[in-house]
Amino acid sequence: MTTNNTNTAKPTFTKYEIFIIAILAILQFSVILDFMVLSPLGYILLPTLNIDTKQFGIVVAAYAFSAGASGLLSAGFADKFDRKKLLLFFYTGFIIGTAFCALAPTYHFLLAARIFTGIFGGVMGSIGAAIVTDLFGMDRRGRVMGFVQTAFSASQVLGIPVGLLLAKHFGWHAPFWMIASTAVIIAIIIWIYMKPITEHLLIKSDRNPFEHLIKTLTKPSYLRGFLATTLLATGGFMMMPFGSVFSTKNLLIPEENLPMLFSITGAFTIFFGPIIGKFSDKIGKFNMFFIGSIISIVMVAIYTHLGPTSFALVIFLNVILFVGISSRMISSSALLTAVPQPQDRGAFMSINASVSQIAGGIAAAIAGMIVVQENGNGPLQNYPNLGFVVIGSMMITVALMYRLNKQIQRNLKTPTADKK
Repeated sequence: MTTNNTNTAKPTFTKYEIFIIAILAILQFSVILDFMVLSPLGYILLPTLNIDTKQFGIVVAAYAFSAGASGLLSAGFADKFDRKKLLLFFYTGFIIGTAFCALAPTYHFLLAARIFTGIFGGVMGSIGAAIVTDLFGMDRRGRVMGFVQTAFSASQVLGIPVGLLLAKHFGWHAPFWMIASTAVIIAIIIWIYMKPITEHLLIKSDRNPFEHLIKTLTKPSYLRGFLATTLLATGGFMMMPFGSVFSTKNLLIPEENLPMLFSITGAFTIFFGPIIGKFSDKIGKFNMFFIGSIISIVMVAIYTHLGPTSFALVIFLNVILFVGISSRMISSSALLTAVPQPQDRGAFMSINASVSQIAGGIAAAIAGMIVVQENGNGPLQNYPNLGFVVIGSMMITVALMYRLNKQIQRNLKTPTADKK
């Protein structure tokens, strides 16, 4: 296995490395889809469960809050076990939670099921990031993240349209059954073919799990990464929960066109994902993040102020917006992997995922209070205000990521300087 603290990694990927990249991308696809499919189902769930936008925001936020709590609780143990075993443990819990969502007959049952799913699913991204950091050098990490992060786009192209069609014909429970059954197959493949990942266990540490958590959580150089992640999540989670409702009620896109909208947008971002990852390695992670942030800020300002709009124009604007968002996601994910020391990777990634989920949960809940839907079925009000909040968080994040990038560049030049 290749460690990640040097820039001497091979420029190409072995067959096993390709398998790892592919299986992590597919695994992330199932986890992200489980979270994302809830948002486009909003227009079905609001009337079906007789809930308002605030309650729907709470359902979305519940997953994030439980995932955040789980990340904090597991962080102290994240570097104490074989990452493969840790991955399978939490993925099994995720599968069970998704099955509970599929069985949910009421709003409160669904809320409890989302909390349970979040406890396990919210940690998956951090374990995957730790595996990527363990096995791939910094000079290849942008490309790896570019492929793994295509799971976000693939969930739009493949998962969300299929989920919407299943929900339309068989009820809103059907997408969760689809995710749970697919996840079982993925878990079996991981169990059979993935090799143990234990190199981090060779680094001796006298810290107990609680001390490991506190030391990682309070280290100044790590705190800057956690703060940047907080603002990254704020920008992402605020607009996501009400995207389908805004499309159907404000942009007046027919409900039957939503699968096509998500498919086309996702197809373009799948195409651009690996390209973005390659350019992140070539021109620098922060430079790619800056470009993506400029695109995202401009598009959020335009998109949140739209009224009734032609379907073709909505597709065009969505594609540009998601290319900007993907540029931010891929480059920032690759950049943040360089923050922790090898002995802290699992804990850092778990806490970072926790911070992201908690911040996202707060953002989703706040978004549910900012956005109002008149008469429970009319256009969304105050969506432009939501856009201004998102733009503000993006601008501050650029400044934070700039400082973080400077810190990382110093650490890469003197890798032993920051081990206290």
